[in-house]
Amino acid sequence: MAVRPAEVEPDESIASMIDVLQEQLRLAREGKLRSVAVVSVSADGEAIGTQWSCTKGDIASLIGKLTVLAHDMMSARS
Repeated sequence: MAVRPAEVEPDESIASMIDVLQEQLRLAREGKLRSVAVVSVSADGEAIGTQWSCTKGDIASLIGKLTVLAHDMMSARS
């Protein structure tokens, strides 16, 4: 099933997400990345998805780093 992008007005938050993704794509094209993990949250906050591309040995490290990041983000909310 193809997901159709929603029509939205560009804002600072959207521009920031696009900048981060473009930087990761640039690094991947240059062969400077071997693993990437992405966590996506829907605009209404109801759906959270994770995607990754990594070498077999990187999966545990990626999970660990995402766990630390999640804890840091939750602490920052307090």
